[in-house]
Amino acid sequence: MSTLFSPLSLGKLALDNRIIIAPMCQYSANNGSSTAWHDMHLGNLAQSGAGLLIIEASAVEPEGRITYGDLGLWDDTTEASLDKTIKAVRSHSDMPIAIQLAHAGRKASCEKPWDGGAAIDPDHKNGWQVVAPSAVPFKQGDPTPEALSKSRMAEIVQAFADSAKRALRIGFEAIELHGAHGYLLHQFLSPHSNKRDDEYGGSLENRMRFALEVYDAVRREVGTDFPVGMRISASDWVEGGWDIDQSVELAKALKARGCDFIHVSSGGLHIDQKIPLGPNYQVPFADRIKSETGITTIAVGLITEAEQAEAITFTGQADAIALARGILYDPRWPWHAAATLGAEVKAANQYLRCQPRALKKLFG
Repeated sequence: MSTLFSPLSLGKLALDNRIIIAPMCQYSANNGSSTAWHDMHLGNLAQSGAGLLIIEASAVEPEGRITYGDLGLWDDTTEASLDKTIKAVRSHSDMPIAIQLAHAGRKASCEKPWDGGAAIDPDHKNGWQVVAPSAVPFKQGDPTPEALSKSRMAEIVQAFADSAKRALRIGFEAIELHGAHGYLLHQFLSPHSNKRDDEYGGSLENRMRFALEVYDAVRREVGTDFPVGMRISASDWVEGGWDIDQSVELAKALKARGCDFIHVSSGGLHIDQKIPLGPNYQVPFADRIKSETGITTIAVGLITEAEQAEAITFTGQADAIALARGILYDPRWPWHAAATLGAEVKAANQYLRCQPRALKKLFG
């Protein structure tokens, strides 16, 4: 029996297997609303045989978008468009779908990656004033972010809760909060971006406060039985920054509040990061968080082979693995992994003739 293809529960959400499709920005929205691209893209991924599809970072307010092409979930218009997209996907797939709610903070107001990805000045077309815990830009030459006032922080916390309410109405089965890759929640966590001298800066307890307030607000909105998790960067990969020791403490605080899972990535906060890229390079972070807290963990990052993913889940280094670029390259990765490991995945009736085990059940 393959561990990778055994069931897993995220809170009360039952997954058929332990392959997660990680959220991947498409930069193809129109004023925050999903488009025909999302219908096609998500519909394709929903036929992959994975256990869970997490759709891309969806901004809780317009100023929280990374680019002007980012998806959002902040008003009736963005909700209606995303509802239409998800209904279209679900008309041909019963794969559970989660949404990642996000705010980019100082890394907002950028060009799309294929247009260079540079920060856009607030007075230029497609640009706006960015915000952050402190008036510290991501890199030299970027517009200086506006340091958030406590009243503005409270508005953003409420925006996360409001977006969570919209996600419930659409019918998403889980919510992931984006606390990774140098975006707003991560900016509050790291000493490199958080220079505040109030109760949100300085000590570890203070730097964790905003992220936990966001989690608490979302949890109050969705109730105790709805799965909510957080994606984190377990390390800034820069001396004196956010690290695995602090990540363990955050995971403990989240678990105490009823958090259902931690999706463990790294980096993205500091321009001087030195990341030792290689297979499984982030798995030790997930392993340590799981072993020291007992919270359900998802490992991600250069997991490309079926046997590799099986080893991670079989040895208990993580409860599940996530794929991003790998499943864009091979949208049937779970099919191929199942064939390698002697397991099965669900396939649409239209695709059954390429699934030998399913054919055997049908026709003997």
